[in-house]
Amino acid sequence: MVKLRLFPQETAGLQVLANMAEQILAGTHTLAEMLGAGRGNFGALTESLRQHEAASTADFATLLTGMRTSFINPLPREDLYALGQLLNETSEILAGAGEVIELYTLDRIPNRVSDQLEILSRQAELTTGAMKSLNDLDSLEDYWLEVLRLAKRADHTHRIVVAELLEAHSPTTFAKYKTLADQFAAASGQMRAVAIQVGSLIVKES
Repeated sequence: MVKLRLFPQETAGLQVLANMAEQILAGTHTLAEMLGAGRGNFGALTESLRQHEAASTADFATLLTGMRTSFINPLPREDLYALGQLLNETSEILAGAGEVIELYTLDRIPNRVSDQLEILSRQAELTTGAMKSLNDLDSLEDYWLEVLRLAKRADHTHRIVVAELLEAHSPTTFAKYKTLADQFAAASGQMRAVAIQVGSLIVKES
């Protein structure tokens, strides 16, 4: 079997994916800052998240242009597209989480919801490293397995969050915090999907 090895001129698309992953990681950092901020700072932090999303969307457009105009792509086109789409959608979800915090003025975030973001941030950190190493797929098996493990932990934490919110809050407050918890759960699911896509590449190219 021939292993995937790239020439330097073929790696532009991989750099774009790495840039998109870095926008996600930056978004999780902004959200962590937002969870500890006062209401007066929500607007500026939400705008920062929108900027991360806009940068990701611009990177995705660059990726698509490169795929159409390059004779040789660093990965199969369908895999490049799938990874780019998943990463871009994750940035959109994170921007949505910021809007939820601002619109609902959620300045007393339950600890369990903060735990969700902590898990997501770790997934984003691992994903950023993985996107920078796509030219060496053999090195990414540990990443693949660890992100899947974290995704299971995120799912478990989300179920606990919902149960605790339901028990501790009125229906209106429950709905507000659950919307945020759902955003974090959705972003974690996207990180799982990226890892699964990378796992598929590892299998195909082994």
